[in-house]
Amino acid sequence: MNPLLDSLQPYPFEKLRVLFKDVTPPAGLAHISFGIGEPKHPTPPLIRDAVVNSLGGLAAYPATLGSAPLRESIAKWVAQRYHLPPLDPLTQVLPVAGSREALFALAQTVLNPRRDTDGNADNEPAIVLCPNPFYQIYEGAALLGGAQPYFVNSDPARNFACDYSAVPADVWARTQLLYVCSPGNPTGAVLTLDDWRELFALSDRYGFVIASDECYSEIYFDESKPPLGGLEAAHKLGRGFERLVMLSSLSKRSNVPGMRSGFVAGDAAILKAFLLYRTYHGTALSTVFQSASVVAWSDETHVRENRAKYLRKFTTVTPMLADVLDVRLPDAAFYLWANVERTGLTDTEFAQRLYADYNVTVLPGSFLARTAHGVNPGRNFVRLALVADVDECTQGAQRIVEFCRSLGR
Repeated sequence: MNPLLDSLQPYPFEKLRVLFKDVTPPAGLAHISFGIGEPKHPTPPLIRDAVVNSLGGLAAYPATLGSAPLRESIAKWVAQRYHLPPLDPLTQVLPVAGSREALFALAQTVLNPRRDTDGNADNEPAIVLCPNPFYQIYEGAALLGGAQPYFVNSDPARNFACDYSAVPADVWARTQLLYVCSPGNPTGAVLTLDDWRELFALSDRYGFVIASDECYSEIYFDESKPPLGGLEAAHKLGRGFERLVMLSSLSKRSNVPGMRSGFVAGDAAILKAFLLYRTYHGTALSTVFQSASVVAWSDETHVRENRAKYLRKFTTVTPMLADVLDVRLPDAAFYLWANVERTGLTDTEFAQRLYADYNVTVLPGSFLARTAHGVNPGRNFVRLALVADVDECTQGAQRIVEFCRSLGR
């Protein structure tokens, strides 16, 4: 067996299962889950119809490169969404089987675990820099690629931005891949143009690849202010896409997590190598879902309707919870990142007792982070995924308010 598998930690939801193992929630209350970030809004009819109308494609093997119509629709969407010059659909866009698959596989493509950034032999492992808290795929991709993850803690005083200036030069010298997530999971924070300027300067100096995870980019609360993306930032700063790729997905944007449809776009040289890797990896997107994805990427009406649903939930629930927890509307995405310290409970105690008393599930923030530089930045936070309908989210928030108030009695 691959010994690197032993370095992987349990997934956050497995930790949650263990936390709840001996807890029996009240049978009289229906379970409400804010735990898993799985979209619950109905899939738009135009996408369902496109799937049905494309079932004839099941008779053919899908191409790893993806169909020309799909690459063209993605290239057009990226250019319009991020105000970019036209992308080359053949070399700068690659459809993938969801951003999760691509985030993992990309590391296996770009990492050279026993070489430094100058290509010299090195006895120390390569480094993959990750935000902290983070999406656990980043860590797993680093470890199974033979690299060492290095965590950069988010700072609530900096709108949960990471302080990259605190990373030592010898760490940057061994860094081959940097994962960023904007809008962030779990904080919802969006990188600014100044943040990107700093990252590009570091990439230019040390030669590492930036993988920009933007799967939450289409869930935001002001139609006039969509979140800034990595490719957009590069263009605004007058540079190309060298050592930069973005990853996105239809799962959250279009409520089709079961399609596992996404893309990678950016540096053509990286995408050429990534295509070679994925050709052997065998993760081509089904032709049925490729056809349906063309329809999804070509329509914005259902996306605006989706955002309106999230806006209603967040503007309803956030003020309710702000009365009992330290929480505010995030920049974007569908999570609330709530500090529970004023309740007198840790994040794990809060989650366990809330489930035991009110049958509501939230995810402890410490499960989404690692202890780094003497602190776990997820400690005393909980993540709430507002993915259910507005009535269920409101009812869940009411239970949390009642639970918090009961603690002071």
